[in-house]
Amino acid sequence: MNRIIPLVLAVALFMEQMDSSVIATSLPAIAADIGTSPIALKLALTAYLVSLAVFIPVSGWMADRFGAKNVFRWAIAVFIIGSVACAASNSLFAFVVSRFLQGMGGAMMTPVGRLVLVRSTPRHQLVSAMAWLSIPALIGPMVGPPVGGFITTYFTWHWIFLINVPIGLIGIWFATQFLPDNLERSLRPLDWPGFILSGVGMSAVVFGLSVVSLPYLPPVIGFATIAVGMVSSSLYIRHARKTPNPLLDLSLFNNQVFRSAVIGGSVFRLGIGAIPFLLPLMFQIGFGLSPFQSGMITFISAIGAMGMKFGANRVFARFGFRNTLMFGSLISAGFIAINGLFTPATSYALILTLLLISGFLRSLFFTGVNALAYAEIPDAQTSQATPITAVAQQVSIALGVALAGGILEVSTAIHGGSLRLADFHTGFFIVAAVSALAFFIFARLAPAAGRELSQKEMEQDPAPNDAPSTMAVK
Repeated sequence: MNRIIPLVLAVALFMEQMDSSVIATSLPAIAADIGTSPIALKLALTAYLVSLAVFIPVSGWMADRFGAKNVFRWAIAVFIIGSVACAASNSLFAFVVSRFLQGMGGAMMTPVGRLVLVRSTPRHQLVSAMAWLSIPALIGPMVGPPVGGFITTYFTWHWIFLINVPIGLIGIWFATQFLPDNLERSLRPLDWPGFILSGVGMSAVVFGLSVVSLPYLPPVIGFATIAVGMVSSSLYIRHARKTPNPLLDLSLFNNQVFRSAVIGGSVFRLGIGAIPFLLPLMFQIGFGLSPFQSGMITFISAIGAMGMKFGANRVFARFGFRNTLMFGSLISAGFIAINGLFTPATSYALILTLLLISGFLRSLFFTGVNALAYAEIPDAQTSQATPITAVAQQVSIALGVALAGGILEVSTAIHGGSLRLADFHTGFFIVAAVSALAFFIFARLAPAAGRELSQKEMEQDPAPNDAPSTMAVK
């Protein structure tokens, strides 16, 4: 497998993931400098998510029209410009607009990068390629909090955005040198009604969920916005069934493998999206640890996630996608529930071990489900599949955070006091139960689903089930 392509593309994921984790640690310093409050400044985080929701759906059309390699480089350039604008911001309004601009670049970088990878990689190498694509992206969240704290403490917060400039320029240079040029282009017209309806639908849902889960605005605004988003999304579904060239081709969901990968992955992400919200808060509020101590514990799961990347392909070749995703989702959900048993008296060595294993299993799951989405999708339709999977990921993560926040609010309202350790335990048990529902979605897959993705590995190390492949001809 040519590893240089996924590693070049992973520059975008590294920048995006590190940027998101770095800014979270620096919000108080940024807020003090531009004369606002950290709570108000979370509007900037929401602006980034809204921008992703608006522009991810059009990323596939952009790649088809202007070339995936060109759009990928432009996206990095826009992200760099947005980063510089963030560093130069001196007001809340300027910072929010700058984060929105960053989101425009981020909306194109990740899905278009994944599209380049899928189109330039043989199907039987896709699991390994997805694994290599994810390795630098996993490093971003791991190094982000300590890097952000160090820069903010010993320099100024502006540099947490300016470090994206050299990283991005290196990414553009490597993309120019190593990414293939001979990727298909299409001159199909832009579905403007679909762009407007999907943009309003997805951005309203994401914004509403952010407002509800982080109520710096009245919750009624969040629920009203979610309602608008659901109506707009419903109108888009009706529109997509009638137009010959929809922005997001929902007919892809007629394929059971694609449908299971997107829906099953989204259900499982509800629990995963809640973990970054619940776990640090539990360690800080329930255990009384400092943010630094909490971060040093939680980042161990990223190390576990990186470890799985080197053996994922052989695991899926040996046990099959159906069995691995079924039982992987169930066991991973069990590890989410285990977080609800932690107390200040629990051995930290035990906590670290369990979080390490949990990260290991989650990484295996996501590597498989990300590759499985493309198992039976012809190359001509990958530009449609990529934004659909990216939108599903963003919405499911936002739903996970909203679910976790809602559980904590209801739990505290029941006992009428402030947050207690038991409230976090309840949250983990509930989100674990939700994630476990993915088991039933993957159970409906055929035993040979995704077999072609690891066919070469299976020829060398046959799996017990030698049923013929049901893969569609590409």
